[in-house]
Amino acid sequence: MRRLACLIALCMALFVPPTAQATGKDVTVFAAASLKTVLDEVGAAFAEATRHEAVLSFAGSSVLARQIGFGAPADVFLSANPHWMDVLEEAGSLTPGTRRDLLGNALVLISHAPGAPVDLNAQQLTAALGDGRLAMALVDAVPAGIYGKSALQSLDIWDRVAPQVAQTDNVRSALALVALGEAPLGIVYATDALADPRVHLRASFPAASHDAITYPVAGIGAEPDPAARAYLEFLSSPEAREIFRAHGFVVLED
Repeated sequence: MRRLACLIALCMALFVPPTAQATGKDVTVFAAASLKTVLDEVGAAFAEATRHEAVLSFAGSSVLARQIGFGAPADVFLSANPHWMDVLEEAGSLTPGTRRDLLGNALVLISHAPGAPVDLNAQQLTAALGDGRLAMALVDAVPAGIYGKSALQSLDIWDRVAPQVAQTDNVRSALALVALGEAPLGIVYATDALADPRVHLRASFPAASHDAITYPVAGIGAEPDPAARAYLEFLSSPEAREIFRAHGFVVLED
């Protein structure tokens, strides 16, 4: 009898009622570095609403796309331009029917020290730059750098400033160079400028000077699990849209 009682007690100790079981599951999200501040906040709201946790990995879109292509275990990918999403789609890495354009952004010139607005021409930009460096993300690989180089070429400035460009792995690293005073000027997204009070907005690039800045999102894999699908759906929720707008993004699904 005592043995039976012990077995019953052991079974009761091991049994966890369904209401007490953990219902959340991690979702691995690979996202462009420029999304860090906003997706940290969206992730917290997502966890509170769904009990799933978003595990966020940030880097340049090119780096993330290559990692996914080599088999990195991402559930969701948010790119800072369509090109790297196209690469993964052509490789068959995206979950069918999940790709969509989520956000838009703008391109700006920032400085470490406050100053008057800079006209975006070669004379004014080189005068403001002096002997310093112009911080930019990798101009041939990372979306922010690609957009920035295109804008400077469109405005006939690139050839004058190219020797002074300091290229970084991602746009947040370019932002950090300016914020720390290591570079007097930098080209980043408008949302990056809002995210760091140590930098000052000096100019906004005309939208026509570069391709539209678009952030597509998609699931990764043949079929997303319920947690990944919940995250994709949450990105379009009223709560997430409000957070995106508060951080300066254009919500393309409006």
